[in-house]
Amino acid sequence: MKVSVIVVNHKGSKLSPYALTALSAAADKVESEIIVIGETKNSKAEPIVRYFKSYVDNISQDINFGIANSIGEYILILQPDAVLQYDAIKRSVQFMDHHQHAGGLSVRMLDADGNYLQSSKKVLPDSWIAFFKLTGLLKQFPKSRLRHNFAAHHEDEFDTIEMDVLGSSFMLLRRSALDTVGKFDERFGKYGSNIDISYRLRLAGFKNYYFPKTYIIKEQAQAVTKFSWQYLKGFYGALFIFVIKYFFSLPAVKVKPLQELYPAYELKG
Repeated sequence: MKVSVIVVNHKGSKLSPYALTALSAAADKVESEIIVIGETKNSKAEPIVRYFKSYVDNISQDINFGIANSIGEYILILQPDAVLQYDAIKRSVQFMDHHQHAGGLSVRMLDADGNYLQSSKKVLPDSWIAFFKLTGLLKQFPKSRLRHNFAAHHEDEFDTIEMDVLGSSFMLLRRSALDTVGKFDERFGKYGSNIDISYRLRLAGFKNYYFPKTYIIKEQAQAVTKFSWQYLKGFYGALFIFVIKYFFSLPAVKVKPLQELYPAYELKG
């Protein structure tokens, strides 16, 4: 199996029939499997899709469950509001096959009107960068594009470049690289998991890429209230976890083995 596509539905966004049709067409270009986790409308017209009902509220944990139940050489973590160009998976895999040092890649993103989204290359949220600058932690990235590329338009839209942080909308990962760095850290529930896994890939010597030769279209997801307590706790809690994890010496937090999480999921027929 070449590619395992993992989609995690959540309260803010669910896989639409249009996105599923586009995903199935793109997956048909390579040997692949599709795993959808969370509440969804099970489409009998898509027999290649495996659906799992989740009883947890942790996207990183759902992703790990999907990885544990997949067999692909590559893992594509795809947000449910992403509509794939027909060649998105095939061309991305070809790039990874020809760049064995690559741990992962993200692609160009467009809005529903076909406009380029600057967030395609934006490596970190503004608030994270501001915090790193104020605390001096930005110095921890001496060779990083975080120091000059966080404005998201340092390079041209169509330039293939190395990047620090992979986008969470379309994140193609090499399974052997994940075997080296480990699965997703489940302390990052909804926010920051892509930043953490990208940073670990770079620490292990892998490279992350922005690959603009294909694209996805971002459907309009449910708006997030950025002043709600749940958002503030999740977003800035992820920032706190990241800083503590990498810049201070604290005991590691043990995570239960994946097999112990299986009762929290149910295969939907």
